[in-house]
Amino acid sequence: MKLSIITINYNNRDGLLKTIESVMCQTFRDFEWIVIDGGSNDGSKELIEEYSEHFSYWVSEPDKGIYNAMNKGIMKAKGEYLLFLNSGDSLYKPQSLAKCFSNVINGDILYGDLILTDGHSMTSLHYPDTLSLKFFYEKTLCHNSTFIKRVLLQNEYYNEDLKIVSDWEFFLKQALHNKSFNHINETIVIYDTNGISSSEGDALEKERSAVLSQRLPYMLIQDYVRMDEMDEKLNNHQVKKVLEYGEKKKLYHKMITALLLFIEKIDKF
Repeated sequence: MKLSIITINYNNRDGLLKTIESVMCQTFRDFEWIVIDGGSNDGSKELIEEYSEHFSYWVSEPDKGIYNAMNKGIMKAKGEYLLFLNSGDSLYKPQSLAKCFSNVINGDILYGDLILTDGHSMTSLHYPDTLSLKFFYEKTLCHNSTFIKRVLLQNEYYNEDLKIVSDWEFFLKQALHNKSFNHINETIVIYDTNGISSSEGDALEKERSAVLSQRLPYMLIQDYVRMDEMDEKLNNHQVKKVLEYGEKKKLYHKMITALLLFIEKIDKF
């Protein structure tokens, strides 16, 4: 089996129905579907029972948070890859999964593009073809447009001590362990941004800082802080301040000078 789709839900019946409808119409069928409900009391359980013939496994019971629920799904999964498509999220088109798996694709983690929506507006998010450690220092991948080799998560489940950024921590660890990330140049999902990680900014930043201090050497973090400050100055057209910056003044000077000379040559051409 190529894919296990894992859907997490708690008291989001309308969002769950939207997710169910988007999966049921997929032309690609080589998947199992696991639904983990946190003991909802808004009619979600009855909806799951109504569509239960489409699920390989489902449960409705209290859990200890979203990552505990996701880990429950991982324990039941049998597919080569896992996709976490939570209630409220929907696959972009009926052909979305077929486009992802129509060609032979390899990689520990396959990531596609997505559309963000808050229910009122939509924004397209396109990821770069090549990711860097700096990317994961600043950003992350959305798990609902990312296919993860099951063995990676069954070797080490999501960290349930984290309430918001455990999926980001997982991706960061895989990058540090030199796992392969391959970009699928397709829009895969419409992502409902009204979830917990979108609404608790202070808690998110606190968890993120704790993970960084644990996973990255202190001096490397300081380098990234300096790079961020350089980027901000460059974005504000403060080239002179960048050239005068810190202990690495000569290196920065050479880098920026070479870049400016290159731009000058292009302009002349």
